[in-house]
Amino acid sequence: MTSETLDTPRRNPLFGGLDWLGRMVPGLALAGALAWLGTIAADWIGKTLMGFEKSPISAIMVTILLGLVLRNTVGLPAVYETGLRLAVKRVLRLGIALLGLRLSLVALGQIGASALPVVIGCIVSALLLVTWLSRVIGLPPRLGTLIAVGTSICGASAIVATGPAIDAEDDEISYAVACITLFGTIAMFAYPTLSHWLFAADPTQAGLFLGTAIHETAQVAGAGMMYQQNYAAPAALDAAATTKLVRNVCMGAVIPIMAILHHRRGVSGTVKSRLAWHQFVPLFIVAFVALAAVRSVGDLGTRAFGFVDRAAWGRLLSDANTVSVACLTVAMAAIGLGTNARQLRLLGWKPLLVGLSASLAVGCVSLLLIKLVFLIA
Repeated sequence: MTSETLDTPRRNPLFGGLDWLGRMVPGLALAGALAWLGTIAADWIGKTLMGFEKSPISAIMVTILLGLVLRNTVGLPAVYETGLRLAVKRVLRLGIALLGLRLSLVALGQIGASALPVVIGCIVSALLLVTWLSRVIGLPPRLGTLIAVGTSICGASAIVATGPAIDAEDDEISYAVACITLFGTIAMFAYPTLSHWLFAADPTQAGLFLGTAIHETAQVAGAGMMYQQNYAAPAALDAAATTKLVRNVCMGAVIPIMAILHHRRGVSGTVKSRLAWHQFVPLFIVAFVALAAVRSVGDLGTRAFGFVDRAAWGRLLSDANTVSVACLTVAMAAIGLGTNARQLRLLGWKPLLVGLSASLAVGCVSLLLIKLVFLIA
């Protein structure tokens, strides 16, 4: 094949699309295959090995563990990285947005009203504790600020958004993300069972706990799906997702405040960047609420939207839920495949101590506030 033949496709407008597919397909295919394998393995372990009629083993948990083992034993060629990033960002957000079809606006408002005081209490407690502890043990102020916003709001997204506003170095951002990822991952595996015990099998309260005590949106989704699969309680995933979205919206207020306080202490220069509206109100949150509105309107009357019969509407909602679960499972596989345990060795003990203390404190505050909110109600 001549050089001229090779270069010809570049003048074709479809070339860019084919190039994009070439970069995305390996990672997406690997995550999809691992999600399928994790689902099959969880079912086989629960039914064949353990003898249960319905497997008590979470497919999400098995999928993530398979990804972690593959990444940290065999390793992962660079060709997969781009597709995995797409799965963690876009595919995950599509899955979360589709969860809106499981909720009416009334249910969304009820969960949000219960979640708001818990979310605010957890955010404030995390910010105060991390700021104080960072000073006590001598953690660099910028690193302490990054861990504070990552723990209190939405993990890596908040850290990446805050970094430029406080002139953080790349290694400080990487350390903070690694710290948040470590403890968020531990919580993702431990908290579904713990919350089932703490809240006497009440899925709504358990979901509120998962949504406030776990850092990343992906980790909250994973924990909510584990709870749903282990205890046949979809209300827990609904509550967890809604609560986490309430936390994400708070990013628009918390990050500017932390940046202003950081610069007032004279740590660095002036604030150089501002958050765009879509950074603190991500589009997938807007889509989640919009689809909840669609569900609310569709549930009215004898026919959905006046022309769709109830059987077809029910099938559509069921299919959307199936797609949502598939998207979230693929994203969880990508999370496992994207977690490099070797990077955690570079953290040192100070960031780990701050991250652990913040995670435990947020969990305790969440537990107490949820008990108080439902006691008053």
